[in-house]
Amino acid sequence: MSSISEIGYWSEIKLDIIREYASAYSIILAKQKQPKLEHIYIDAFAGAGFHITKAEGNLVWGSPLQALLIDPPFSSYHLIDLDRGNTEVLEEQVKSRTSGPYNPQNVHIYNADSNQLLLDKIFPLVRYEDYKRGLCLLDPYGIHLDWEVIEKAGKMRSLEIFYHFSIYDMNRNVLRHDTSKVDKKQIDRMNKAWGDNSWRNVAYSSEGNLFGLEEKTTNKALVDAFRDRMKKVAGFSYVPEPIPMRNTKGAVIYYLFFASHKPVAAKIISDIFNKYRNR
Repeated sequence: MSSISEIGYWSEIKLDIIREYASAYSIILAKQKQPKLEHIYIDAFAGAGFHITKAEGNLVWGSPLQALLIDPPFSSYHLIDLDRGNTEVLEEQVKSRTSGPYNPQNVHIYNADSNQLLLDKIFPLVRYEDYKRGLCLLDPYGIHLDWEVIEKAGKMRSLEIFYHFSIYDMNRNVLRHDTSKVDKKQIDRMNKAWGDNSWRNVAYSSEGNLFGLEEKTTNKALVDAFRDRMKKVAGFSYVPEPIPMRNTKGAVIYYLFFASHKPVAAKIISDIFNKYRNR
């Protein structure tokens, strides 16, 4: 059964960022006439579609329902969640709306593991050579997304992505000072999320240590290295500096990445990120 999640200030900011960019994206793509492009919205960890704010207890629409309200609408919407309760609520929300810019028949909801579904079924719907383009939100709560998904998205050239890089999950469960105490299952999760085990060379260093002992590096080192992977390994042309997202105590819990092949997309999202970055 689905439960309404509570979100903090920075999660509200994230929703604002995604809505602002998705609106600009849809306007630009809808105006494209020669050739005419279909643009598709994909939400890989859609949730139930709404949240409650921690500060005031207000109801706010989540990313999938906000996307449905964007005008001009996307050609189709693909909303995925592993929790059956969440997808049932999403289905009810879509059916209950009697007005809006979108066509309910173009909304597809999946109760599935997004890692495999994206690769096998959803991404093939957004082939560059078929004049399809897509905006894909990859927003897991932790390191639950396989690197293979990001790399496939980059190499397709037709997709732009937002990605939730969960530094909190990494620091809590993987990047311990004593690596011998890290559970192998957590190491495997990190390897899948990173794409291989090269994260070890970034996360730990003996440089500067008088005794040659390995010590943890910084969050920034890991974030910079992942950004580099998104460009050099996944092949995205533009990966602007991600925006840090914080908890109520001001600690960074994840970084919101954006990646695209279009310079105009990078310019738009950089302007949006900069508007919110120092709040």
